[in-house]
Amino acid sequence: MGVRWSRMSWSERNELWTRWRRGESLRDIAHGLRRAPSVIYTVVAADGGIPPRLHRRSRFALSTTEREELSRQLACGHSLRAISRSLGRAPSTLSREVARNGGRRSYRAAAADGQAWRRARRPQRCRLSTHPALQRVVARKLARQWSPQQISGWLRRTFPSDADMQVSPETIYRSLFVQSRGVLRRGLLDQLRRHRPFRRSRANARRRPRQGQIIDAISIRQRPAEVQERAVPGHWEGDLLEGARGTFIATLVERQSRFVILVRLPNKETDTVVRALARRIRRLPDGLMKSLTWDRGTELAAHRAFTVATNIQVYFCDPQSPWQRGSNENTNGLVRQYLPPAANLRAYSQAQLDAIALRLNTRPRLTLGYRTPAGKLAEIVATTG
Repeated sequence: MGVRWSRMSWSERNELWTRWRRGESLRDIAHGLRRAPSVIYTVVAADGGIPPRLHRRSRFALSTTEREELSRQLACGHSLRAISRSLGRAPSTLSREVARNGGRRSYRAAAADGQAWRRARRPQRCRLSTHPALQRVVARKLARQWSPQQISGWLRRTFPSDADMQVSPETIYRSLFVQSRGVLRRGLLDQLRRHRPFRRSRANARRRPRQGQIIDAISIRQRPAEVQERAVPGHWEGDLLEGARGTFIATLVERQSRFVILVRLPNKETDTVVRALARRIRRLPDGLMKSLTWDRGTELAAHRAFTVATNIQVYFCDPQSPWQRGSNENTNGLVRQYLPPAANLRAYSQAQLDAIALRLNTRPRLTLGYRTPAGKLAEIVATTG
């Protein structure tokens, strides 16, 4: 089935947004509409991932078929009154239709239909655009990295009786992601905790595969106490970091020293991940990795094969509990300075990832008393060696 590159019709856009509301992925939508994924991404990103109102033709408006018949009869020289009788429409309706679309000699059904759809959009003005004081307060709080939920709740407590100073979190998100509104600067998006190019529907989260279905997974609760207390080196945390277009790298962090390793991955298939991690870990000094704590991602479903290949025990966090890998989560935030979510991670070589890891490992860390992870690890190796 070939991919079409022609301009997307309004009916196709309606179907795209209907599928997006149901939580379908960009790739699935592209397949259903026979469009390239990049085309779907462009349409979704243009509206910030927030579905616009579906385009529906008013029952009083001329249909595409009626406009085509009108165009044909005009070309045959029929009068508007005669055409109105055959279409069952008032002559004044047809007169206005022809006048606003170039007159009798220039009227074309397809062009007139497209203009009618565009005129029908008439977007309502955003609340923040009509309340400048509210807009300024919201912008200041966003610049201080407050979330839209925090801003909305703070406004309710601070101005309980002032309706003009109230705004919902969703309105703030819409003002940020739908840039055609021109209310809030695009740069304020960078202050949100999650840097996403557009909003995803709640249905999208519900449709994601359930995590935690890993055979023979050993719970984090079964880890030795020494791991939790960071008393002994050699216990690591790991996760996948996602980039643009479904690209990934693995991040590994040693709990005591915060030393980070970045591992290039061609894909997130579990066999691929296991092989890449095992190959990278074998380069570490003997005894420097004793356990690995991972998220519930199925990319490590083949954890038994990993343990057989490396003799390293794998523990899994509880579902939806990333805080149980706090060192790894914090380090992933630091890595994002060099590898933002919009980056195609497949474009980075292992040497480039090693260079980024080196920068992170040679930066002083407050949690280490301003020592560097590389220096701390060197102390560990010297002591255990």
